[in-house]
Amino acid sequence: MRILFIGCVESSYRLLKKLIEEKVSVAGVITKEASGFHADFCDLRPLCVEHGIPCFYAHNVNDLDSMEFIRSLAPDAGFCFGWSQLLKQELLDLFPQGVAGFHPAALPHNRGRHPVIWALALGLEETASAFFMINAGADEGDIISLRPVSICYEDDARMLYDKIMDAALQQEMEIVAGMEQGTLRRIPQRASEGNTWRKRGKKDGEIDWRMSGRNIYNLVRSLARPYPGAHFVFGGTEYKVWKVQETDTAGFENLEPGKVLAVNPDGTMDVKAGSGGIRLVEFDAVAVKEGDYLL
Repeated sequence: MRILFIGCVESSYRLLKKLIEEKVSVAGVITKEASGFHADFCDLRPLCVEHGIPCFYAHNVNDLDSMEFIRSLAPDAGFCFGWSQLLKQELLDLFPQGVAGFHPAALPHNRGRHPVIWALALGLEETASAFFMINAGADEGDIISLRPVSICYEDDARMLYDKIMDAALQQEMEIVAGMEQGTLRRIPQRASEGNTWRKRGKKDGEIDWRMSGRNIYNLVRSLARPYPGAHFVFGGTEYKVWKVQETDTAGFENLEPGKVLAVNPDGTMDVKAGSGGIRLVEFDAVAVKEGDYLL
């Protein structure tokens, strides 16, 4: 079975590398040369060059030149993992066995954008690694593999990303075997089931000190690397925050949110939140002293 691979982010790289390591026949790869909005962008061409795999840079995978590249390779199936554009039916029809997609959430729930970030920001205790057959909708095709992934309190974006990928790499090879043997099980999704997460904007990553300490903690860990980081604004300047801890503010209940409770010798800083407190552990240096307000 010959697979045409489409992707341009870190998860794409890991999944393509697994196929290569397992000697799966990768007919060709479509990727991007650059991206202005993927925080975890990864150009797959160097990996293709290393292994002699035909590679094509696409701006829009549905363009005629992309489809001509696919036709020239006559693949049996497509794997589209980590690509933000919907695939048109004309392109899907080029693959006799269809095109498999990947979504790191518990389909049919949590379709849509930024699934790792939303799962952490909302404080969920479980997500999933899901593969499905792509159709004209967004994350709406038949589910072909779904594996739950637990979310621990300590997990940040990198930790959860890696947990999901550990599951996905195993699932990918099971899907290859199922396609080759004709045993792939499909579970239809109903359009009315589940929910769809919206696209996040910059405002979604801004810390409002009136939020609870837990909500700030969840926001910061959701945007940790490889994502762009949470931030707060002080004196008209934006400061990135990469790691925080929740703190006890017993005795400080009457203090207002955003007040700096302590600037510690180890470089950390304690701040009053709407309820509870937050210790900034890894963040852009900011010139404040105890008693100042981060507003």
